[in-house]
Formats: sequence, structure tokens, C-alpha cells
Amino acid sequence: MTVQTGLIGEKNTMIDDIKQETEERMGKALEALAHNFNKIRTGRAHPSLLDSIRLEYYGAETPLNQIANVNIEDARTLSVVAFDKSITPDIERAIMKSDLGLNPATAGEVIRIPMPILTEETRKGYTKQSRAEAESARVSVRNARRDALGMLKDLLKEKEISEDEERRAQEAVQKLTDIYVAKVESALTDKETDLMAI
Repeated sequence: MTVQTGLIGEKNTMIDDIKQETEERMGKALEALAHNFNKIRTGRAHPSLLDSIRLEYYGAETPLNQIANVNIEDARTLSVVAFDKSITPDIERAIMKSDLGLNPATAGEVIRIPMPILTEETRKGYTKQSRAEAESARVSVRNARRDALGMLKDLLKEKEISEDEERRAQEAVQKLTDIYVAKVESALTDKETDLMAI
């Protein structure tokens, strides 16, 4: 009797491992989406907008937020203050060179970055880009589901799990997929709302 209990425990562990790995992959797809959305500018000032900016600092490519304070001054303005005042001009150049379409203005030690008002055409372009990022995240979530179902099928073929266990595990994987696709949709809706806010 103890042998069977051991086998059942082992089966559940294999299924649990597959579910856990699948959820981790889906979570990473959602994190990547959030990161990519942060790079898409809205009309409002948000410090994460500058996350992609890196510059040479003591011989290393360093993210801007590690060498300066990035703050929201008002709804349409970011302010950047370098920890090392001597690199303020370098930071300003890096922001200008970025593909974010921003024009920083330095007043003493503070770099102010006004957010240009988005034109209707720009909004549509950013919305299209946001939808493409969301679709890419959906595909990643579905790929994680496909791989999990493939692993479950293999376990069934090897007779390591029963058909009932496979069916229950498939349902659990599908529920995870539905949850993460809904999270992608929610993130996209929020981003589009941000883009349309004037």
C-alpha cells in the first residue's frame, strides 16, 4: 500500500511541477508586457518612461535610474537630478538621443522633461504598438499552455499518469491560461486608456 501512495505522490509532484513551470512562464510573459508598455509614451509623465535610457558611467553602461533621481514634477513634466552633478550634460544628451521624442531642458542641476502632447496620429501609432505587444504576450501565454499540454500527454503516454489525472491537469492549465490572457487584456485596456487621456 505504501508503494502506491509513493507513486501517487510522485504523479502529483510531476503534474504540480508542470503547472508551476507553466504559471512561471505566463508570469514572465506578463512582466515582459509591463516592461514593454513602460517604453510606450503616454501624454502623462511617468518615471518608468526613462527606464530604457542607459549611459556610460565610470566605464559601464548604467541605467539612468541608478545614477539619478527621476521624479514627477507635475502631470506633464519629469525632473531628473543626477547624483553626480558633473554628468548632468551627459544625461541630457542621452535623453535627447533616445527614441522617445523628448526635449529636456536643464536649469542648473535639474533636468526638466516636458511631455509633448500626443497628436491623434501618434496616439493611434502607440495604440497599435500596444496591441502588438499584448498579442505577443498572449502568444507567449498560449505557447506555455501548449508546452504544458504536451508534457502532460507525454506523461500519459508513458503511463505515468491516468487519463483522469491528465484531464484534470489540462483543465487546471486552461484555467491558468484564461487568467493570464485576462490579465493581458486588462493591462492593454489600461494602456489604451492612458494613451487616450488628454
